[in-house]
Amino acid sequence: MPVALIGAAMHVYGQGWFTPNPRIDLAGPIAGWNHWGGDAGGTRYSPLTQVTPENVWALKPAWTYHIGMIKALGQSSPTFEATPIIAENRLYTCSGVTRIVSLDPESGREIWAFDPKSDNFSTYQLNCRGVTYVRDPAVAAGAPCAGRIVAGTLDMRLIALDAATGRLCASFGAGGILDLRQGLGKYERGDMAVSSPPVFIDNKIVVNARVIDNVRVDVPAGAIRAFDVHSGKLAWAWNAVPPGMESASKTHPGESLVRSTPNSWAPMSADPALNMIYVPMGNAAPDHFGGERRGLDHYSSSVVALDASTGKVRWHFQTVHHDLWDYDLPSQPVAFDLPTAMGVVPALAQATKQGHIFILDRRNGKPVFPVVERPVPQAGAVPGEQLSSTQPFPANPAFIVRAKDLTEEAMYGFTPYDRGKCRDLFRSANYQGLFTPPSTRGWIQFPSFMGATNWGGVSIDPHRNILIVNTTQAAALMKLVPRAQVAQLQKAGQPVLPGTGSPYGLTMGPMLSPFGAPCNRTPWGSLIAIDLKAGKRLWEVPFGTTRDQAPFPIWLKTGVPNLGGSVITASGLVFIGAATDNYFRAFDIRTGKIVWQARLPGGGQATPMTYRLRKNGRQFVVIAAGGHKYLGTRQNDALIAYALPE
Repeated sequence: MPVALIGAAMHVYGQGWFTPNPRIDLAGPIAGWNHWGGDAGGTRYSPLTQVTPENVWALKPAWTYHIGMIKALGQSSPTFEATPIIAENRLYTCSGVTRIVSLDPESGREIWAFDPKSDNFSTYQLNCRGVTYVRDPAVAAGAPCAGRIVAGTLDMRLIALDAATGRLCASFGAGGILDLRQGLGKYERGDMAVSSPPVFIDNKIVVNARVIDNVRVDVPAGAIRAFDVHSGKLAWAWNAVPPGMESASKTHPGESLVRSTPNSWAPMSADPALNMIYVPMGNAAPDHFGGERRGLDHYSSSVVALDASTGKVRWHFQTVHHDLWDYDLPSQPVAFDLPTAMGVVPALAQATKQGHIFILDRRNGKPVFPVVERPVPQAGAVPGEQLSSTQPFPANPAFIVRAKDLTEEAMYGFTPYDRGKCRDLFRSANYQGLFTPPSTRGWIQFPSFMGATNWGGVSIDPHRNILIVNTTQAAALMKLVPRAQVAQLQKAGQPVLPGTGSPYGLTMGPMLSPFGAPCNRTPWGSLIAIDLKAGKRLWEVPFGTTRDQAPFPIWLKTGVPNLGGSVITASGLVFIGAATDNYFRAFDIRTGKIVWQARLPGGGQATPMTYRLRKNGRQFVVIAAGGHKYLGTRQNDALIAYALPE
């Protein structure tokens, strides 16, 4: 073949216009993705088999949709980290400011868009992780608003839209909108926001919300509330007060809930058969000093099972006692069925920031794999603090997914210079391992406040009985600042979280070398597979490279910090973005080997999803490539769908 023709052929192949037959499965299953986590239990598992470890190399972009860039207000940062859902053969997703869109799933064409005109002021990320589809039984099939898209906003509203047209559903709340600030009493701009998709169960929409951290002790209640799907009328509210405490507060006018209770900000899950909602709880204010919480951390850092009809607590399991490390539960509890020697157990997997994965019986909250109480460090606590003498640990080390404790000798560096600087940092603060007490000298927290795992959580293959989890392994430097010094440091330009109302403010940040690399040893990020039936680690691989964070040729396969989750397919693939090197990857679930990767136009700090809607149609794999300011990844507004060639 002449050289010119070879070049032309290579160009055509590079554009995806020609490819060898990738052996597309035309007779495989059809499946959508109708919940944020794939199903009500959040397994993020798909039965699709068209894309396999053998043909995944042929995946190419099929369509791209730009949801719109965000202009942030205050100290916030825009994100696009939503996971779309499929309902009524349409795809639905949201931008960081809850601009909700409906797309044609096979072309990416916009069908409708709704902008709630939210107040974008926030000290957090501007994020919306997803929307919820509900079927209103009070409306006849085919009538307007029989199917509804429901989402919360940054300024605490709950919106119900006709799934077909994007128009507000007039029967819900006040013309389609509920004000979620009602009953919360004293409220300041940016105090709360709904960032995770609501749960639909028992004809109710159940909503949680994030509450501002470390700014003030006196913040609104972190209540979980349920609303009638048709009218928006309040069905029940559960506030995380300890047993015996009154449910009403007279601190501020117009309040019906005790203030400063733990909230829940991560996605919830549900089991319709058991009529239970599983709530991953946050922490009581302030995050790092608990001497004045008045028992309000009874439900902190717990998985709480609520009765969907009444909102009453059916059971709860606490993953950290008297949490002083912001180790609140960051991820969706995942419901799955686990085969055991005693029969199939309806189970629940909860990943935690401290790197523990607890496997519980979702009927009663009892551990399926043993949990033990172990003594934890006590020395160095500040006056007035009451530390818990023990903390719960999985007895099986397969379910502990953090790296070994830090040592001065193991501090990492590219050169002796930065390694020495990291050792200086190590000596400058207290460190006694996991659960080192907070102090005014400062302490090293490992895993950091970002956690070994965050909202990406875990994915579970219910047929292979494999759990997949991506972890970040990085330390942080933390310090309590006495009240008298807070204003002085702020005036000097130091970033201090004020913690107004408590004896301390807080400084916090990643523990980095002068070259910007984590001071702890590599890998800084891992992807792990656990055999749930055997309770054994199958494999662990470094996840991500230093590309996009370091200049060439320092592109090292060290594993890197990551944020976002994975998806598993029946064909044996694990799809995940998440890492700071702007790649979207597929791993073989049997071995942990990378079998495909593609460059993204922005950081893939989102959880992907996959669907196939018709016979002889293509399986699509979709991810938001929005990036993340605090991870240093490139920001974008692209939603990208990949598929095999037609």
